[in-house]
Amino acid sequence: MTYALITPARNEEAFLEGTILSVVSQTVLPRRWVIVSDGSTDRTDEIAAAYAAKHGFIELVRMPEHRDREFGAKVRCFQAGYRRVEAMAFDIVGNLDADLTFEPDYIEFLLGKFAQFPKLGVAGTPFVEGRTSYDYKFTNIEHVSGACQLFRRSCYEEIGGYLPIKGGGIDWVAVTSARMKGWQTRTFTEKVIHHHRKMGTG
Repeated sequence: MTYALITPARNEEAFLEGTILSVVSQTVLPRRWVIVSDGSTDRTDEIAAAYAAKHGFIELVRMPEHRDREFGAKVRCFQAGYRRVEAMAFDIVGNLDADLTFEPDYIEFLLGKFAQFPKLGVAGTPFVEGRTSYDYKFTNIEHVSGACQLFRRSCYEEIGGYLPIKGGGIDWVAVTSARMKGWQTRTFTEKVIHHHRKMGTG
């Protein structure tokens, strides 16, 4: 299966390079990876541009500067990135935060799940922050964390993509909308993704 990635990034110079190194090391590379700088004022653009010059599948898009950091802006960045790839042929589109690292076969693992389950619309894995993660004895395994959500393209387009909700919850709304449309959604616990920016500090 083929895929595209979109990464909204605002002032992520401390973490972005780790995410880039994880993506360029994947056993299955994306058709295109659009890193959308949300008016960053640090070295985010410089780092992304340097790797885009080395890897033809990486593209940097810059959004206008603004003062606040809010969830609606993240969605507008994702939408801008999606417009850069929507004319391309691919099966899966992924929303990937700019502060993650993961194993080289991480995406290949998730692509395999989409191939295995034709009704799977949204997939991901638990994320680990430091030494902590959700305990899936108590957390709904049908929810997929917004840090890394992979959508079957037809599912993403059927739900109308992400909604720019200023107060957050965009990942929950997307996953719930997918289930309302009859898609399966699933967190697969066999792998994890590492989240490096402490939640709530953005």
